[in-house]
Amino acid sequence: MLIDFFFTLKDAKVPVSIKEFLILLEALQRKVIAPTLDNFYYLARTTLVKDEAHFDKFDQAFGRYFKGIQTIFEKNPEIPLDWLMQRMKRELSPEQLAQLEKFGYDKLMDRLNELLEEQKGRHEGGNKWIGTGGTSPFGHGGTNPEGIRIGGSGGNRTAVKVWEARAYRDYDDERELGTRNIKVALRRLRKFAREGIAEELALDDTIRATAHNAGYLDIKMRPERKNNIKVLMLMDVGGTMDDHIARTEELFSAAKTEFKNMEFFYFHNCVYDYMWKNNQRRHAERFPTWDILRKYTPDTKLIFVGDATMSPYEILQPGGSVEYNNEEAGAEWLQRFTRAFPKFIWLNPEPEGLWQYRQSVEVIRQLMSNRMFPVTMDGLERGMRLLSK
Repeated sequence: MLIDFFFTLKDAKVPVSIKEFLILLEALQRKVIAPTLDNFYYLARTTLVKDEAHFDKFDQAFGRYFKGIQTIFEKNPEIPLDWLMQRMKRELSPEQLAQLEKFGYDKLMDRLNELLEEQKGRHEGGNKWIGTGGTSPFGHGGTNPEGIRIGGSGGNRTAVKVWEARAYRDYDDERELGTRNIKVALRRLRKFAREGIAEELALDDTIRATAHNAGYLDIKMRPERKNNIKVLMLMDVGGTMDDHIARTEELFSAAKTEFKNMEFFYFHNCVYDYMWKNNQRRHAERFPTWDILRKYTPDTKLIFVGDATMSPYEILQPGGSVEYNNEEAGAEWLQRFTRAFPKFIWLNPEPEGLWQYRQSVEVIRQLMSNRMFPVTMDGLERGMRLLSK
């Protein structure tokens, strides 16, 4: 039975291995969990999935294998909380309980799909809609000999399936990102080094030293681990980037949290001879680009953020800037940055499928040695992997 489950996960592109599968089988043989589907779900996810970025794919594959829940999630991923607010508790007589109909699992799932299409508001105390306190098979807080509990907590414990929202659905690399998801991807770049005075307990060394000392406690300390990655983030602002403000803000917020040694500057469309850190004072407080190039060490990771959407003249020609008469072409400045900081990437919030239709995007990609990545989970992970080499 579980061999088919293993291949279902493989088909869903969840990177499970034979070794992990054998660990799951051994855990079941040793009866480490009670024999329930929910317990098996958590055990399987713990043993088979080693990267939380794959939790959503695992959830969908698990649901598909154990009776196909994924179609419901796709059609209506969230049922409004107001539908599930319980305001009364209904007591039924034995005669009324006997009259309630059992649908069977397949009919329940089909009927739930229909209701998700039809229902427009909250219901309570009824026998048809998704709601609370009634005899409908869908919702919670009511009574039915065989239903699907949605939200709430177990009462009569007659539900054949407990459906809660997938907690990790946003980790799919094809979905839009949130700040938490971006942090997961950026974290792949972080490297730690031990530096400074001894401030942290070295547990393994303490155990080893205590054992060698005939059981007398011998505490060992070591320097605290510090994040030693240095990041320089240069962000396009204004114009077509206004369409990507929310995404860029999430990326910027996550990067500031994950990288303690991060500096940032703004530019418009392409890099020229100056940049700025405050858009309201961009004309009064300018930072010469030459100073930025000279200030940071070559081991700094350079991340450009921009949609690369502009006239090609803005990149290739002196005086091509839309704001002033720049003496040198933007391409010259970009090449100076890539020579000064060998570890560099360009993150583009535009969907990757549109890049081929933008001439300026292709020009930037060539200048970046094809190191341009979309702002998706997969794109960020590929970019961070390249920067960490």
